Amino acid sequence: MLIDLHVHTYPRSDDSYLMAEELVKQAKAVGLDGICLTEHDGFWDPKDTRYLSEKHDFLVLGASEVNTEEGHLLVFGLDRYVFGMHRASFVREMIEERRGAVIVAHPYRRTFWEEQARDPVAYRAMVQRACENPIYRFCHGVETFNGRGLPQQNAFSQEVSRTLGLPGAGSGDAHRLEDVGRYATEFDAPIRELRDLIREVRAGQFRPAALRPSREGLRVSPLAGLGGNKGALSGHTAAGSPRPAYPLLHQGGCGQGTQRSELDSPPG
Repeated sequence: MLIDLHVHTYPRSDDSYLMAEELVKQAKAVGLDGICLTEHDGFWDPKDTRYLSEKHDFLVLGASEVNTEEGHLLVFGLDRYVFGMHRASFVREMIEERRGAVIVAHPYRRTFWEEQARDPVAYRAMVQRACENPIYRFCHGVETFNGRGLPQQNAFSQEVSRTLGLPGAGSGDAHRLEDVGRYATEFDAPIRELRDLIREVRAGQFRPAALRPSREGLRVSPLAGLGGNKGALSGHTAAGSPRPAYPLLHQGGCGQGTQRSELDSPPG
């Protein structure tokens, strides 16, 4: 199954230009099997995600992108934002208590610098510094392909994933219609509900997948040796059928609960 684990909608994420209805329709059109709504520090009411799923006959799950002092985390299994979640250690305690799952979002942010990337020694040191972030001690994976990231930024995320031996995930991080379907995460096991997804993420049974080349023309391929990824970044057509994988670019070495009417209303 192909699921985008990281998408945003308006008005819960005020930087998004996507309404929930159009996002779901576009996700189906590009060949995804499901999406996780990950608003910034916010959570969907399960009644609303269930409504979207049933209306469109499409898997819609609720999660969140939590902004901590140590970095952004995609969290699965929590249902509300509470004070203290700006600290990764607090999120860790909540995830452990709920038996949820965590994937580090766009790890290149605040850690990747273009000037340092030009020198192989400085680049390696930059990767090592990023890997020392305490969020990697409890996360279950790393977003190695982000649809809004530049090729060199995603390549840096792959290096972090390789260095730590953590599974990689792919996502569109969609804020606009054209972001939907750039990357996704592939699961071999059927995902019918959030608990299924959490189980597979905690077990490392997932891998990044590309439905189409990114806007920079980056062509993606199998990624060997990335923890639980089992070596494959898959290429898919819009209909979801397999296609030959592409050569990989290498670099240098919000609130809870809404009224149903809000789901269909355009941004003001």
